[in-house]
Order: sequence, then structure tokens, then C-alpha cells
Amino acid sequence: MTAVALADASTLRAAGRAVPTPFGVVLADGRRLIVRRLLRVLPGKRLVGEAEIDGHRVLAKLFIGQRSKRHWQREQAGLAALRRAGIPTPAVRAAAPIAGGGHALLTDFLDPVESFAQAWEVLCSRPAGDPQAVALLLPLLHTLGCLHAAGLVHADLHFGNFLCHDGRVFVVDGDALRVGRPGRPLSLPEVTANLAVLLAQLPEAWDSELPLLLPAHAAGAGLEPPPVPALREQIATVRRWRLRDLLAKTVRDCSLFSVTQTSARFTAVARAQAGRLAAVVASPDEAIGSGRTLKDGGTSTVARVVVDGRPLLVKRYNLKGLGHALGRALRPSRAWHSWRAAHLLQFLGIPTPAPLALIEERLGPLRRRAWLVSEYCPGANLLSHLAAEREPPAAEACAILQLFAAMHRQRITHGDLKAMNLLWHAGQVWLIDLDDVVQHRSAAAHSRAWSRDRARLLRNWPVGSALYRWLDDRLPAV
Repeated sequence: MTAVALADASTLRAAGRAVPTPFGVVLADGRRLIVRRLLRVLPGKRLVGEAEIDGHRVLAKLFIGQRSKRHWQREQAGLAALRRAGIPTPAVRAAAPIAGGGHALLTDFLDPVESFAQAWEVLCSRPAGDPQAVALLLPLLHTLGCLHAAGLVHADLHFGNFLCHDGRVFVVDGDALRVGRPGRPLSLPEVTANLAVLLAQLPEAWDSELPLLLPAHAAGAGLEPPPVPALREQIATVRRWRLRDLLAKTVRDCSLFSVTQTSARFTAVARAQAGRLAAVVASPDEAIGSGRTLKDGGTSTVARVVVDGRPLLVKRYNLKGLGHALGRALRPSRAWHSWRAAHLLQFLGIPTPAPLALIEERLGPLRRRAWLVSEYCPGANLLSHLAAEREPPAAEACAILQLFAAMHRQRITHGDLKAMNLLWHAGQVWLIDLDDVVQHRSAAAHSRAWSRDRARLLRNWPVGSALYRWLDDRLPAV
């Protein structure tokens, strides 16, 4: 067997995100653990990976931060609390210090396994109340109810911390488990607050489907469901917090985004795509030159680019002249605005191509040209897809009304609502060209902007045409 380099907690801390695999660590009992691949990296704090010890495959959680012992102990205590409550969680195989001030916790490696986050990703675009989506969510809510019945609060309540294995729901991340009242179920306010954290991760349209979901939680908790109005209020509060947190993360280095900044350049890339997009991010103009140009205007140049067999869209925001450059220099670029707007829309469940990378040229504090890299949406625009003399087909009609209902509910306006900026794809209407998207704080500002959006959309078709009349009758008035 090929020898692997040994590491300790101090060297793993110093490596940051660039931890080479495979590597080995020696446990305090003398056994050698070989980490084959990393599944999660919290630089300088924690590593999670697939590993091998004594010929057995395990999941290794290496606590390498300055407070490693505290988190290691809390992880063990949380998993023990789950086992006492009869809630499935991976069995602990070893727990020991490692050299350099770190600690290791080894559990069974579940295989095959699918996280609820992975399963939900396939279903998240389904309409609220979709039977398959409901079937996925019910066992998750039942398991959360069992946690609450045991007096446990999961402080990092996201779909990735619930795993489906062998027909059962497993709970992981014992470090995030908190005991509310030992031996007693949580109080109603505690249940409502924790349940809201999970439900806030569903699109807002699911709020109307709470009566379908809450009985499963109540069955697990052995309690009456929380009052729906109070729960909806808590959900809205959590969503606002999660959105602020996400938008802040899109422009700082974290587990989701790789962000680098120098005096000459700023880049933000979806971390999961950073390796694949490295060449595009390094030289976006070369990528545009090698792609198929879709638009080459004074203010922007757009090209379809294929990377690893996958089509992407690269948009360069041009500067038309010195005056234009000076006017943009001290403001966030249009690419910056579109980057954040795309993440906003995706968070709210409004269809738009996934934003993958933001690049800005800078001269100290001054911003110059900028680029946005996103998924390519192959859909037909509504100007070509819909006929003015006919009402839209049933599927398109439903998607159009859903899109504008969601935007109106969230006080979002597009700013350039040409039919060319609305694409019909995969049973949904997708928004593109997000330079002027705004989420308004006041109803009055939203009403004024929506009136302009509405009028711009209707101007795409002749006044009095069947499609014009259909839209005018059904779009929100203000």
C-alpha cells in the first residue's frame, strides 16, 4: 500500500482549505487513521472526510481549532443524546485526541446514503404541495418532532444534517444538539422557533401547505401542532435573516463562495464550481472570444461558452467611454448587482439561471469592467414563444401567473421587463438580465416600479390582442 504523509492538528490548521489528500493522523491510542477524501472543510477548525482505520471505512470528524476539545466533547454528547432518545445516528467507532492539539471522532460510514438536501434539490422546483415533495418532507418533520419530544434542539437545522439510509432518517452533527429541558419535551415556544428554522428553507409558497406537513411533526413530538399564524410569523423572520446572511456570504470567502481581492481585481465564485471555472475566471475575455456571441453592444457583450461539456453564459459589462467609466467607478458594478439579484431570486424560489462567478476589474477603490458567469438557459423568449393572437397555453399561463405572483408578493421588480428577458424552459418562466432588479422596502415604491414593469411587458404585444387582454386582466394591478 502506498505510504501517505502524516499530519497533526497544527499542520492541518495551517493548511487552511488546501489540505492534500490522502493524509494520515495518529490517534492517541497509537492507531493510524488514513483520510482518503474530504467532504467538508472549515479552515482551521474542522475537517470531515471519508477515512480508513484498522481496515474499516469510517467517517472522520477532525476537530483542529483552538477549542477543539470543547467541540469534540459536545459532538459526542449530542450523538449520545440522540441514541438515548432512540433517534438513528451513526454509531461512534472511536474518539481520541490527535497530536498538535486536535481531536478525532470516528463514526460508521453510511453507504449508500442520501442527504435530504440532495433529495430536495431534485424536487425543490415542484409546486407547493407536490405529492413527491410532501412524501420526502413528512419523515423529516416526524424526525424533528422526535427530537423535540426528547427535549432536543438542533441548532444547525438544515436539510444536509438529515440523512436517508436503509429506509431510516439519521440525524448528524451532534455538536449542534442542545438539550432544552432534560427528560422533558420542549415548550411550545421552543418547538415553534426550531420548527420555523427548518420550514423557512422551503419556498414561501409552501407556507400555505403547512396543514399537510404539521401532523407529521406533531406525531413525532406527541404534541399539538403550533398555531399556524404564529409559526408563519416565525418562518418569515427566519427567512429574512437567512436572506441577509446569504447575500453577505456571496461576496466574502466562506464555505459557499471562494472570494479573492487585490488592488486590481475582485472575484467571487461558487466554491463548488471554482475548479471547473478556473480558466474562465482567470481570463473571461478569452472565454467570450472562444464562445458563440449572442450580443455585442456598447454596454454589454454576451457569449455562450461550453466548459466541460456544459453550456454557460459569460456577460461582460462594458464601459462606453471616459464619462461612463467615471460615472460607474465608485458604484457597485452592474455585474455585482446582477450577481446579488440572482442569488436573491434563487433564494426566493423565482426561476433564474444559477449565478456562478463575479469578476470585477479594479483600480484601488475604483471599479472598471466587470463580468458575470451564469448557467445558460436554453429556453425560448416569450416574444417568440407566445402568439399575440392567442391566450397562452395552460402550462405557460400557470407559470406566468406564478412568476408574477411571487415577484409581487416579494415586492420585486425587474426594471426592463421586455418579453425577451422572460424565457420558457422546463415548465417555468425564467427571468434573465437582472441589472435593474430591485426588492422594494415600501409598498409605494414597489407600486410605482411595478406599474412601469407592467406597462413595459404589455408593450410587447399589440393593444387589444388576445394575449395583451389576457395579461392585462390577470397581472396584479398595483
